[in-house]
Amino acid sequence: MGRLFGTDGVRGIVGDLMTPTFALRMGHAIGAYFGKGSRVLLARDARAGGDALARALASGLMAEGIKVYYAGMIPTPTLQFGVKHLGFDGGIMITASHNPREYNGVKVIKSDGVEIPHEEEPIIEDYYFKNHEVNLDWRSMVYDVQDVTQPVIEAYVNDILNQVDRDLIAKRELKVLVDCANSVGAVTTPLVLRELGVKYISVNCNLDPSFPGRNPEPNEDNLAITLRLVREAGVDLAVAHDGDADRAIIIDESGRLIWGDRSGALLTGFVVDTGRWKGYPLKAYTAVSSSQLVEEYLAKLGVKVVWNPVGSVTIIRNMLSQGGAISGFEDNGGYMHVPHHPVRDGAMTTALALYMLAYTGKRMSELYAQLPQYYAVKTKVEATSEEAECGVEAVKEAFSGYRQITIDGVKVVGDDFWILVRPSGTEPIMRIYTEARDPAKAQQLAEQVKQLFEAKCRRGRA
Repeated sequence: MGRLFGTDGVRGIVGDLMTPTFALRMGHAIGAYFGKGSRVLLARDARAGGDALARALASGLMAEGIKVYYAGMIPTPTLQFGVKHLGFDGGIMITASHNPREYNGVKVIKSDGVEIPHEEEPIIEDYYFKNHEVNLDWRSMVYDVQDVTQPVIEAYVNDILNQVDRDLIAKRELKVLVDCANSVGAVTTPLVLRELGVKYISVNCNLDPSFPGRNPEPNEDNLAITLRLVREAGVDLAVAHDGDADRAIIIDESGRLIWGDRSGALLTGFVVDTGRWKGYPLKAYTAVSSSQLVEEYLAKLGVKVVWNPVGSVTIIRNMLSQGGAISGFEDNGGYMHVPHHPVRDGAMTTALALYMLAYTGKRMSELYAQLPQYYAVKTKVEATSEEAECGVEAVKEAFSGYRQITIDGVKVVGDDFWILVRPSGTEPIMRIYTEARDPAKAQQLAEQVKQLFEAKCRRGRA
């Protein structure tokens, strides 16, 4: 019996793993997990196959006696907020987040609005691989799927607006560009921007499962046109979402992409500085892939940084089980504003960044300049799981004289640099992160790791 779940849900190529037959079986398995009579909120992003997968999954759920409520095409954090704050027993989001166009997937949400813990995923997998299916009495099949799209969106947007000073933001007359990645960020972020009284330019905000504007992952390569538009449009701030809009990569007025660990440190510092959210523990949870500058910057503000394995589910579950925090964040643009809801949330991040600009009266580039300056390189190589593990071991051996953190792959920490090598939990690749005070050294380290991988772990491949 294999595994279905990866770092964050189940993902696969549409027409291969992701078929209506698969979704029907998953519906039965997830329905058995939640239990007969449970109220489950279901939604999807704009990806190919989403409607077929949603209908098939809903059929499996209903056959297990689940009461299904459908919220249509909305961001993952909108569904998560709706699950918790509207009192559902659980939720299911059909999305493959940042993965390439041909992928889709399934995320399972508990009643607290957070993805199920990794240790509970085998329960669903066991039902799935055993082809679990029940035969219910007709009286258990009298419920239709209920559409709750509008109330879920309204509750979510209203809470975001209540988290910030709307009048102060409107008074600044800020101009924003938002890149919705041709997916469900277009459903909520422009609405939030309009309600905040800012002028905004929308890019790739038409829903299209072929993702004609760019690939869903908001990285420097995919955002090349967006970065150019930022410079030409003269905006104060830009944000770029991934496919399900739980991420928001922030771009300053010069068109510089600000990675999520940098923006996460700034936003956490801002939240602490305002004093508006007192009562939350002065802790920030982040992954080992985040920069060491996070600790350097936030320690001065009295915020303790708690390091975690990569993956938002692990970060959030650790945060909740260990007494809470003021924030959580990842270098990929996933920021968790705990006072709103402790999950990655692109629209909330956008509103909070605008509040930071309005409150401080500074430009994004000026705020960025307050951070300790390190230069990062993020790259990857195609690798099977065995090859990726080989790469991790090769780096451990090659850098054995340095401090190493091994909670997720291996992180090597030097005096003026660090390296992280880890297998991806969502794709057949090995991720490589390097950072140094000298950009040339960061690039050299990344190339060194790639060469080490090719020499040690590719031998014998045709």
